[in-house]
Amino acid sequence: MKLPSMLLIGIGLVSFSMIVHAETMPDNLIDLTSHSVGYFSIIIFALAYLAVMTEEFTRLRKSKPVLLAAGAIWILIAWTYVQNGMPDAVGSAVRHNILEYAELLLFLLVAMTYINSMDERQVFESLRVWLVRSGFSYRTLFWVTGLFAFCLSPIADNLTTALLMCAVVLAVGRDSTRFITLACINIVVAANAGGAFSPFGDITTLMVWQKGMLPFQSFLVLFVPSLVNWLVPAVIMYLFIDYSRPKPVDQPIQLRRGARRIIFLFLMTIATAVVFENVLHLPAMMGMMLGMAYLQLFGYYLKTSFGRERRQQQRRDTDSIDRDRRRRYDRRSTAGPVGDVKFDIFSRVGRAEWDTLLFFYGVIMCVGGLGFIGYLSLMSEQLYVEWGATGANILVGIASALIDNIPVMFAVLTMEPQMSEGQWLLVTLTAGVGGSLLSIGSAAGIALMGRARGKYTFFSHLRWTPVIALGYAAAIICHMWLNRELF
Repeated sequence: MKLPSMLLIGIGLVSFSMIVHAETMPDNLIDLTSHSVGYFSIIIFALAYLAVMTEEFTRLRKSKPVLLAAGAIWILIAWTYVQNGMPDAVGSAVRHNILEYAELLLFLLVAMTYINSMDERQVFESLRVWLVRSGFSYRTLFWVTGLFAFCLSPIADNLTTALLMCAVVLAVGRDSTRFITLACINIVVAANAGGAFSPFGDITTLMVWQKGMLPFQSFLVLFVPSLVNWLVPAVIMYLFIDYSRPKPVDQPIQLRRGARRIIFLFLMTIATAVVFENVLHLPAMMGMMLGMAYLQLFGYYLKTSFGRERRQQQRRDTDSIDRDRRRRYDRRSTAGPVGDVKFDIFSRVGRAEWDTLLFFYGVIMCVGGLGFIGYLSLMSEQLYVEWGATGANILVGIASALIDNIPVMFAVLTMEPQMSEGQWLLVTLTAGVGGSLLSIGSAAGIALMGRARGKYTFFSHLRWTPVIALGYAAAIICHMWLNRELF
């Protein structure tokens, strides 16, 4: 469904550009919207996005086609400007887009490293096991997993949160397909809604914050609209879950050494990033990189104290008659106290989602190229002048369910329409929660379709789209009513 929408957008841009005169472009730029370079760029981007959407079937990582498309689009642009004796304009535009990406890359790299470190210390696994062993009923688990998804996604990313809660649902609901389906839909909606009121909860909110469109505290006013977006469909779906109780599972697990301190350091890192942005007026990325130093130094302590801790545990076990337990601390073993393993910070960096990070680069450069050509100016004129900011921002949320909220939001930020704070909050909300309308509209939905294959599908989600749309509309109305003084 995403391919037709991309092609329609491309055709619409080309058709509309034929009606608009060249004076809409700045004097130092060439209007390429009606040029073959512009047409080819649209086609290249559409084909690249087609390859991204078919990743599940082709097994071609999504970063590869957009990286190729980004290079091809800027080659076409640069060659045209060189032929017209204006090479410097292109170089400046490219460097501006690279700077945008560099801030996003370093910020996300630190966040991913912390998430990977907590995962390696079994923080998420411990949470999953606790929920599995709880003995809750299906109805209670529906609310618990949804609430955890809503509360965790503002801190962790919505993809990690959704996968964690999905593992719980699959573990306890193997005897109830209906429960798994409804719980997965609930998790996707909750994870996307939870990320909408936090600068750290979603890539789109992070982009808006780093661009300086909204201060950190402004996002918090979206808490109630985001909560409404989740609760409206959740209450309706809850009525269709039976009262039975799954069999509890006994699966003990223990946190590894340093897990709680890493969680504390992650919260300290977030606080540092906020101080850098709001108090020192420095990029939040610098605060995150300082937070990386916190983790590196603590990782050094964990690594250097590993052998000492293991020897102390060995001495405590000397008088034990449990030979199997003593064997775990043999010199050849890498296990430490309480099943601990050595902590390596750079292995956590290496396990970052590099395909996703490179995908962001490709998207930013592709959309930046289309903006340099002039298409985003035309879109801004059509959407935010002809239709008005409210209508345009609501449409952005619907478009994010069909395409992807990252290129859509980057396009809006590149346009930089003149809007009130309330309207910037509205587009942040709609882009964040609009992806819940379809299972393919967010990374959380796509991941859960693969994780709960056959039980959570595109069509099972589609059946509940009208209910989710009620939550989408209710969230917009709630925001425009509660925060009306910001418009």
